[in-house]
Amino acid sequence: MAAPIQNSSAAQTVLIRQLGQHDYTPVWQAMQRFTQQRNNTTTDEIWLLEHPPVFTLGLNGKQHHILNAGDIPVVPTDRGGQVTYHGPGQLIAYLLFDLKRHNLSVRAIVSLIEQSIITLLAEHGIQAESHKHAPGVYVDGAKIAALGLRIKQGCCYHGLSLNVDMDLEPFSRINPCGYPNMAVTQLSNLSINDDILSVANTLLTHISRQLGYHPLTSKTDEDRFIDG
Repeated sequence: MAAPIQNSSAAQTVLIRQLGQHDYTPVWQAMQRFTQQRNNTTTDEIWLLEHPPVFTLGLNGKQHHILNAGDIPVVPTDRGGQVTYHGPGQLIAYLLFDLKRHNLSVRAIVSLIEQSIITLLAEHGIQAESHKHAPGVYVDGAKIAALGLRIKQGCCYHGLSLNVDMDLEPFSRINPCGYPNMAVTQLSNLSINDDILSVANTLLTHISRQLGYHPLTSKTDEDRFIDG
C-alpha cells in the first residue's frame, strides 16, 4: 500500500465531480482536454458517474472478443486493456491524477485502486482479490471491478468501473477483458444493497486515505463541463 503523500497543497487536495449519467464519448473527450491542459499546479480530480449501455474497446482490444454487440454501441478508446461493458447501475470513477506528483508508477496506482475496492468489500465481509496479470478485482473468480488507464506526460485518466446493481446480461456478449467465459458479479448479488452514491462515497474515502487527499466536492454545471 502506498504511503499517504503530504508534500504540497496540490498533492493534498482532490476535486470530486458528481456528473450523473452521461454518454461515454463526451466524457472521454473531456478527460483528454483536462489532461492536455493541466500543469504541475493543477488539482487532481475524480469524476463519478454512470454511462448508458456501451462497450468500450481498449488500445490492445481485439474485435473477436466482441461476440454479439447487438444494439449496444462499441466505442474504440485510448485506455489500456481489452473490451468491457458500462451501463446504468455501474459506478464509474475516472481518476485524473498527476502520478509524478505522487511519485507513483502505473503498477502502484493500479494496486492502490484495487486495494481500495478490496477494502470496501472487506467492510461487508466479502473476501476479494486482485490478479497480477489481469487487472481488476475478483470475488470467487468472478470479476466485480475493471480497471483501465491512459498515461500522458506522467498523468493518468480513465479509471475504474465497479458493478453495483446493474443488468449483467451484456457481459455475456463479450469476452470480458479478453477472457472467454469470465464470470462477472456485482455488489447486489453479494447482498450488498448500498446505492451507487453510498458506494462512491466509501470508495472515495479509501482512495483519498491512501493518497493523503482532502476531497472537495465541485458544484460545477455538469453539462457545461462535459460539453467543454
